[in-house]
Amino acid sequence: MSLAYGTGLRASEVVALKVGDIDSQRMTLRVEQGKGRKDRYAMLSPVLLERLRVWWRVARAQGKMPGGGWLFPGLDPVDPLTPRQLNRAIRAAAEAAQIDKRISMHTLRHSFATHLLEQKVDIRVIQVLLGHKKLEATALYAQVATDLLHEVVSPLERLRLE
Repeated sequence: MSLAYGTGLRASEVVALKVGDIDSQRMTLRVEQGKGRKDRYAMLSPVLLERLRVWWRVARAQGKMPGGGWLFPGLDPVDPLTPRQLNRAIRAAAEAAQIDKRISMHTLRHSFATHLLEQKVDIRVIQVLLGHKKLEATALYAQVATDLLHEVVSPLERLRLE
């Protein structure tokens, strides 16, 4: 769940990650054959890298992660976790946190984009991070970040009439 929120990846992209897709030197995650069969890179924050390292150590110690395999193996470590299993886990986490709203993996992706917008990250950068082909798809997130509208100063206000 941290990975989904910290990178904005789709559920199908999260479960398809392999240990070898982590590049701690460049601080990126390689997303192979994401939506539209496109390869791309996602950002990897230091906090997320540390969480992934802890996960890797725990999973290896429990024998759940064979060398070089899936980052999130399924019940049989030969297979990856499925998007459906991932969505079940997030719904269980939301229930445990007593969150009444309907939560899904896409909620984390949506929150990632919205929070970046609120931090004033350029929408074209967010477009690349989300792997959107068209800016219109990314612009949908701008509708949610209405607090930003109140911070915008009209160019008319900046004019000084003399």
